[in-house]
Amino acid sequence: MSSSSSSTSCSPLNVPQTWTWRGFPICYQHQGETGTPIVLIHGFGASWGHWRKNIPGLSENFRVYAIDLIGFGGSAKPVPGKSSISYTFETWGQQISDFCREVVGEPVFLVGNSIGCIAAMQAAVDSPEGVQGVVLINCSLRLLHDRRRSQLPWYRSAGAPVLQSLLGIRWLGHTFFKMIAKPKTVRKILLQAYKNPEAVTDELVNLILNPAADPGAVDVFLAFTRYSQGPLPEDLLEQLTCPVLILWGTDDPWEPIALGRELAEFSCVQDFVPLAGAGHCPQDEIPDQVNALVQNWIVQQVHSRSQS
Repeated sequence: MSSSSSSTSCSPLNVPQTWTWRGFPICYQHQGETGTPIVLIHGFGASWGHWRKNIPGLSENFRVYAIDLIGFGGSAKPVPGKSSISYTFETWGQQISDFCREVVGEPVFLVGNSIGCIAAMQAAVDSPEGVQGVVLINCSLRLLHDRRRSQLPWYRSAGAPVLQSLLGIRWLGHTFFKMIAKPKTVRKILLQAYKNPEAVTDELVNLILNPAADPGAVDVFLAFTRYSQGPLPEDLLEQLTCPVLILWGTDDPWEPIALGRELAEFSCVQDFVPLAGAGHCPQDEIPDQVNALVQNWIVQQVHSRSQS
């Protein structure tokens, strides 16, 4: 098995597939027919396409799945209050657990970015028998969580609930969404999150923007923007029984690496690797480096299990 893979010289991606969960269509990508299964989980506002540079290389040695969480990408976007779906990490954790059991069919390694890390850990806590290990890439620290606000400057602590309340007014929320769901605005936001501006391509902007036109997308965005409860990463790390690898872009403006390093203190975390010169989404900025780190760690875990 090779120690690294190039994202630029691999086969093209397969056509996305659909899995039905709780009566709703869920979009996912699958590539690779042999090896240990891994499931890739995107962050807020993204989709499986955010892993488009990782899937081909990883699939040379693994069975790779990348799923669109319900509410995002090509998956269904049922309106909260008008369906049985609530946009919480408990919901996404259950979706991931069911996907691993029904589609993958054996214990997996979960790899998440941003809020995808929280969803991955929730799945591992809820269904520990189905998860061999978890890789966290710039894990969301949930800095606007109710329990975090006491640590924020007063103007942020007071401002966040006010904004969330305003967004709860339907017409205001929809107006706000229309203002930001434009190519120029999305590009500006991505340029904040990414260290390398050359990685913010038209393809990436369209990948984020296109699902925003789907029915229900506005309500999903507003529901999550107003979600200040649920688990913090340390809550889940304290409960995890599987090994964890943490990767962190050193230039992430949203999730500071200094705070991220504190997560490495939990006993389940085997290693914390800073990724120099990367922002919030290293898997998209430096895919070959991320692929090599993920691949080598998973191989080590599988080897250790086979020896025990």
